[in-house]
Amino acid sequence: MSYSISAIEEIDGDAVAALRSVGIKTTEKLLEAAKSLQGRKQLAATSRVDPKKLLRWANMADKLRIKGLGNDYAALLREAGVATVKELGYRNPRRLARHMAEVNKKRKLVSFLPPEKLVTRWVEQARKLPPKITY
Repeated sequence: MSYSISAIEEIDGDAVAALRSVGIKTTEKLLEAAKSLQGRKQLAATSRVDPKKLLRWANMADKLRIKGLGNDYAALLREAGVATVKELGYRNPRRLARHMAEVNKKRKLVSFLPPEKLVTRWVEQARKLPPKITY
């Protein structure tokens, strides 16, 4: 599923404008442009956005490919130590759901915690998704 790049909360207005000026308007286009080291370097050169930020945002966009995993839950996953889709595929859903609850209790990132059953579906989808990003 593709969203506007402004859906990724970490991307501020200046970065949104910079990315849009080079034709990146959706999370899908961001992921496509920033999926490789070479692509991130090229995008950084044309948009003047730090390549490390581009990688972080590309990983957020990659997580948004998972059905039922919106921006808020993607941010909670990142704070719970899951930076990539590949990492998500290796996680134990029960432990991950508990850890997400602990993190959210401290940081108050989401209003409603995802049930373990939903986290299990995310992990299963992550295992099946073809990799998009190279490092």
